[in-house]
Amino acid sequence: MTEPASTEAIDIARLQQWIGRTEAHTDRVTAVPVAALSATLDRDDPPAQPGDALPPLWHWLYFLPIHRHSDLGPDGHAQRGGFLPPVPLPRRMWAGGRLEFHHPLRIGETITRVSRIVDVKLKLGRTGALVFVLVRHEIGDSDGVALTEEHDIVYRDRPAPTDSAPAAPLAPADSIWQRTIHPDDVLLFRYSALTFNGHRIHYERRYATEVEGYPGLVVHGPLIATLLLDLLRRSLPQSRVTQFQFRAVSPLFDTAPFTVCGKPALAGFVSLWAQNAAGGLAMEATAALS
Repeated sequence: MTEPASTEAIDIARLQQWIGRTEAHTDRVTAVPVAALSATLDRDDPPAQPGDALPPLWHWLYFLPIHRHSDLGPDGHAQRGGFLPPVPLPRRMWAGGRLEFHHPLRIGETITRVSRIVDVKLKLGRTGALVFVLVRHEIGDSDGVALTEEHDIVYRDRPAPTDSAPAAPLAPADSIWQRTIHPDDVLLFRYSALTFNGHRIHYERRYATEVEGYPGLVVHGPLIATLLLDLLRRSLPQSRVTQFQFRAVSPLFDTAPFTVCGKPALAGFVSLWAQNAAGGLAMEATAALS
């Protein structure tokens, strides 16, 4: 095991040359991925029809990262140095995000996503260097920008064998809505397939435990966020989400069930969170409703 990277070992000036880079993609909101995610989340939705609104966060079913197999790195992600900066740290995680929903995307529409690297920062954490990359997406249709999204990515070293994971802070104990999720390997595989996510920590147990050092398969951050808003849809089916922000606090694994929770907050807002089997906070989120 190599020593954790120090801030001096990372050429942050070179990585910051990626700030301002943009890329654009076009896709079509088709019905099959919607039906597949509905089944994966164990929903009983009617078949999607042209013109139906796409539920919030389900735009992650589109603009998939389609890289040639020979362009993948050993972890199943695309090799570093394309649109995202070539950060020389082995672990890449979805740390959180902020979204504004201006109007719904609809089944049958052609949509465009314009992405831009907004910032690249270097910090020193408990186990070594951390690099944070902020990406801003604007997704639009024929009526203009439908949603804006800021996506926080964090890169970090693998922990040393002697490092112990910090205990997750306690989650709130006053939920009004809650649902227990059993993150078996079928659920994680189906979500990986739907989002064309090749990251091996989500479906290959031997890699996740022996190479990355995790206790089990890792539950996708976007899946947890999607389950939080799915809980909101089940609890307040007539509500419309106008803003959503979420932050990953501690990882979840397929070794135990977890619970998605929520409650009304200030007028027009709800608090949502995910907690592990021991009551530790895994993700916290806030949604604004109209």
